[in-house]
Amino acid sequence: MRYFIEFSYNGKNYFGYQIQPNAISVQEEMEKALSTILQEHIKTTGAGRTDTGVHAKKIFAHFDTDKVLDQDLSRRLNSFLPADISVKRIFPVKDDFHARFDATFRTYEYYISLEKNPFTEESAWQHWRKPLDVDKMNEGCKILFEYEDFTSFAKLHTDNKTNLCKIYKAEWEQNGSELKFTVSANRFLRNMVRAIVGTLVEVGTGKLKPEEVRKVIEDKHRNSAGTSAPAHGLYLVDVGYEFE
Repeated sequence: MRYFIEFSYNGKNYFGYQIQPNAISVQEEMEKALSTILQEHIKTTGAGRTDTGVHAKKIFAHFDTDKVLDQDLSRRLNSFLPADISVKRIFPVKDDFHARFDATFRTYEYYISLEKNPFTEESAWQHWRKPLDVDKMNEGCKILFEYEDFTSFAKLHTDNKTNLCKIYKAEWEQNGSELKFTVSANRFLRNMVRAIVGTLVEVGTGKLKPEEVRKVIEDKHRNSAGTSAPAHGLYLVDVGYEFE
């Protein structure tokens, strides 16, 4: 049978979700805990890869087992997992349902602190030395909807078969001294959200004009975009599926 896990994690201590040689990952911790409890080798497939230090408030993975699992497994799994990984639920799906390929959308949030704040130092980009024009940053957001090729925001030398993505939402919201960027798309390239944030922050500081975002995208080269925003301000907050 195939099961889905809905979980969350603080990515501070991990080199991303996916297993890597000689580096601790969320996937490694999850598989180790599942394998211990179920007394068999368990391999998980995640909804996507997050970079080193990036967090997930809501993410899914699937795994296969011949065992019929009880509702107590979530609690038992949380007892085995580190404090910075939390399982919300485990539920059965069709045998061919895939955590990565059957996802219909993914949504990220990025947080910026507009004032020096020791309580968000590890959870948001501390950008208080230069003011940001949020209206101009949102003007830059609107340009993202005009394109589907986001090569300029993709990490170089990856194995992507295509750099095409369809963005459904991109918006900055300010709440007091907190600035939140929400972006939703059918898929994302590696480093894409952080590169978009870095570019839009350059718009906010006046280094780029909003309309110059078009040239950045049309250049189709990573060097044309802004520097990647720090990983610790980025959160995967939702992954959509059409569950029956």
